[in-house]
Amino acid sequence: MSLVDIDAKIPNNVALAGDRRLQRALEGWQPKFIRWWEELGPSAFKTNPVFLRTAIDVGQEGWANFDHVSMPDYRWGIFLADPEPDRKIAFGDHKGEAVWQEVPGEYRSDLRRLIVVQGDTEPASVEQQRHLSLTAPSLYDMRNLFQVNVEEGRHLWAMVYLLHRYFGRDGRDEADEMLERHSGDTDKPRILGAFNEPTPDWLSFFMFTYFTDRDGKYQLASLRESAFDPLSRTCDFMLKEEAHHMFVGASGVGRVVERTAELMREHDTADVHPHGGINLEVLQKYVNFHFTVSLDLFGAETSTNAANYFAAGLKGRFQEERRDDDHRLKDDYRLVPDFADGTIGTREVTQLAALNETLREDYIEDCQKGLNRWNRTLVEAGIEFELRLPAASFNRQVGTFRGRSIDPWGRVVSEQEWQANAPDWLPSSTDRAHVESLMVGVSEPGKMAGWVAPPSRGINQKPVDYEYVQV
Repeated sequence: MSLVDIDAKIPNNVALAGDRRLQRALEGWQPKFIRWWEELGPSAFKTNPVFLRTAIDVGQEGWANFDHVSMPDYRWGIFLADPEPDRKIAFGDHKGEAVWQEVPGEYRSDLRRLIVVQGDTEPASVEQQRHLSLTAPSLYDMRNLFQVNVEEGRHLWAMVYLLHRYFGRDGRDEADEMLERHSGDTDKPRILGAFNEPTPDWLSFFMFTYFTDRDGKYQLASLRESAFDPLSRTCDFMLKEEAHHMFVGASGVGRVVERTAELMREHDTADVHPHGGINLEVLQKYVNFHFTVSLDLFGAETSTNAANYFAAGLKGRFQEERRDDDHRLKDDYRLVPDFADGTIGTREVTQLAALNETLREDYIEDCQKGLNRWNRTLVEAGIEFELRLPAASFNRQVGTFRGRSIDPWGRVVSEQEWQANAPDWLPSSTDRAHVESLMVGVSEPGKMAGWVAPPSRGINQKPVDYEYVQV
């Protein structure tokens, strides 16, 4: 078990005190982070005590440590999971060799790029969500928002540590630049498109944490397989925190579905907008949008970069070691989707080239599980409506389907038909205006906005009406 210096200026279990140069560099970056948090972190209730989970160790008891904390006093730290004894590289050209504790020179640029792209998403989501505390549907939800925010901040610290520790001046410059790019900024946007989209309301937030944070799960799980052991151990611990973010999304959307079903039964109508709810058709449009935007995060169907990362041992597949193959993939082939001559088909490529598509398919299968749960709520309420994932070819801006006129059922249509029906497939300005009209903050313990059902239970054995944020 690694030792944790919890009282250090930067809490850590990486023996930071034993490397004075690195410690000074990170302590020099810390004020920049604090300034960024103050300027672009939560815009309201930022100093109120919040019932937060703070990591003070990588073990279960230390990781799940709860108490009321003012966010400026939150102990952002650097935590790596404990090393796995005699760990070997599980895939690629170096399969079977000992994992690396330092960065091999030939892979320095690629590893730095992977870390920067992952790290850039962490502050981006905080920026996207900074105004949501003003319209939180309950103190329970406000607390969950803040928990997501502080953990995204800690995930940024995780990547910044790797950049400072293993990449010298280049890494320090990259760490600074992650605080200079901002979500939606015209001149210096975030690297990935989904992290420049606005998150203007809580329905968008729930969808984001369900769909887009789930992409984060798959990216982190792939990096957790890395032959570069410090990155693997960093991602291993980050995945523990990422699970809560997806829970917020899955349970949040589920509570919206539950409340809509209640209003439909109460008023005997499918149109619950006049009664302060969100129609199921609108929920479907939000699913369509957030799912397809998140699909783009996996990249094109074939990728030389992904193939090279795998062969080098830098980034594996989801649950790599559970897969029944040779983990080298040089002689394996598969079909990937393809759009050619106005029709949707497939083409055969190497498994190595298709790693993005393989990861995307794993993600889609996982996403469906949430829709199955939400649909059970509708079935139990006697409502004949089924939320569906749209076709993976719909509304795409990356890969073979980029900009193609394809409807949510995967049917190729004319540009005119697509434009005419887009308001029925994706959130319209009217839909967004209605959802925004429901966003009225509720800050009394136990009270809940009328468009969302209360949670089935509270946090860490506390009741739902607990004062999760002291206002």
